[in-house]
Formats: sequence, C-alpha cells, structure tokens
Amino acid sequence: MQQLHVERNGSRQQKNQIGTQQYEKPQLDLEAVDRQLADAHATEIVEWAVQTFGNGLVMSSSFGIQSAVMLHMVTSIVPNIPVIWVDTGYLPPETYKFAEEITQRLQLNLKVYQSGISPARMEALYGRLWEQNDVEAFNRYDQIRKVEPMQRALQELKATASLAGLRADQTDHRKTLRFVNLQSGRYKLLPILKWNSRDIYQYLTAHDLPYHPLFDQGYVTVGDWHSSRPLTFADSSSRDTRFRGLKQECGLHLPQTKGEAESLNSSTL
Repeated sequence: MQQLHVERNGSRQQKNQIGTQQYEKPQLDLEAVDRQLADAHATEIVEWAVQTFGNGLVMSSSFGIQSAVMLHMVTSIVPNIPVIWVDTGYLPPETYKFAEEITQRLQLNLKVYQSGISPARMEALYGRLWEQNDVEAFNRYDQIRKVEPMQRALQELKATASLAGLRADQTDHRKTLRFVNLQSGRYKLLPILKWNSRDIYQYLTAHDLPYHPLFDQGYVTVGDWHSSRPLTFADSSSRDTRFRGLKQECGLHLPQTKGEAESLNSSTL
C-alpha cells in the first residue's frame, strides 16, 4: 500500500511505532485518503489507522453476528486497543455470553458503557418505547441507550478516531460511506467496508472464529432482544429483521449534526 502522508500543524508527521504516541487529531483530506486506501487490504487500513492516530484510536463492537472478525483482526495488530461496548441492558443472554467468550479468548481491553438512565427508569418515564411501533420512539430509545453512552465513551477515552466493522452491503446509508469518515468531530474508519458475506466466512474459518450463537437460529443481524428476529423468506433484506423493519440504523453510525448530514448527502464523506 502506498504510504500516506498526514499534515499536522503545518508540518509533515513521520510514522511512529504503533500505539506509542498520543497524537492530536490530524486534518485529513478524506477524498485523497479514500483514493489511496482504495486497493488496500483491511489489515493495511488498520495498520495505517494505528500509525496515523496513535493512542487516540479506539474501536467499537456490538458483539453481533460477525463481530469476531474485526475484534480478531484489530487486536492482532494492536492488542491493547480500547474496545467500546455499549450495553443497552436489553441484549439477549446469548450476546452477553458471546461477549464474555470473545473477551477472554482475545484478551480484549474492553470498556463497557451504559446509559445513565436505567431500563426501569426509562420505561417509567417513556413507556416501552420499542412497542410503540413508531420511528420516533425507536429514535428516542436509541439516543438514550446507545448514542449518548457511545458519545460519552469517545469523550472519556479521548478518542480522535474509531474503527468499526460496518459494511456497504448492510444498509442504504452504509453504501454512501468511505473507508475514512468524519462523525461528531472524530474520524471513523471502516476497514471491511467492501467485504461481503463470503469474505466474512473465509476469515472466520481461516482463524477458527465463531459466529454469534443466534446465527444458528436464523439471525443474520442481532441487537436488542425486543427489536431483533430471525430472517424469514418474506424479508427483502437482513435489516428488515431489526426495529420491526421501520428503520435500518440504530443511530450510532448516523450523522449527529445538520452539517454532517449535509456533508453526507453531498457525498463528501
């Protein structure tokens, strides 16, 4: 992969050893970076991210169906990277057990974050939002239980960039993304953006990694127990199995400001 040069404070920053320096957030030309990463392997993108952002780099994981791929790939390169897991308090028992298994196996530096509002308090104030069959109710739920804890995690960990396992073939929004994006003032890097299900299977098999246990019960994507279900022949896509088919995204990977949304819509991310 062609070496990338990153401008910081008007001077050219030389590459450093992985994970040895806390960098200030660089100002990246996202279009230029995306072009230079276009033919890079996913592991090369991870290596570039670590060298570019130093200790400002974190990763997030939902411990979903295929989460073992990114967790294994990234920690093989930088073992002690902080792994943010937003625990909504409504995950299936299988997810908690899977998370424990992968955490122990890969010796993850796991950082668990939860909403400041307990599930009982939220339900008392707003009702069982997921039963209201309304997109706005789902959005409020996601803001309380997912988005706010994630933003707090990034702030407390002083993250300048994060790695995530999003793929372009998952949702309409994700088709618009690039390898390196800007969200809420931080960079988000997507090393396996162009991968497909076959790539995932081959990686899991090559490294003897497990799928989430609900995969064997017909789940192709899994989130909270109340808004996930197995895939059926009536579903047009895997995301129809989430949020009662009312929406595709939980909010963690969507623009957080009007300016970001406008940038996304103009394909500058």
